Amino acid sequence: MALVRSLLGAKKILSRSISGTTPKGFLAVYVGEDQVQKKRYIVPVSYLSQPSFQALLSKSEEVFGFDHPMGGLTIPCPEDTFINVTSGLKGR
Repeated sequence: MALVRSLLGAKKILSRSISGTTPKGFLAVYVGEDQVQKKRYIVPVSYLSQPSFQALLSKSEEVFGFDHPMGGLTIPCPEDTFINVTSGLKGR
């Protein structure tokens, strides 16, 4: 039951964005292991200071360095892993 609540809370903070706009205080990240099928998510910038999100960023740095193929921050992990990590973070 706690997992369901945390996932529902994550969906309120973490939103998949198809449009190209990113609200102030948020950043767009591309998530997925497949080079072709990456999904765009909008996350609060406050996530950048969270150790678990920094671990995702470290993985991104290992794989891409500063050359991200999507033109934005790309996190090379399964989508469900990304959601599990971010569902435990506090937005804003």
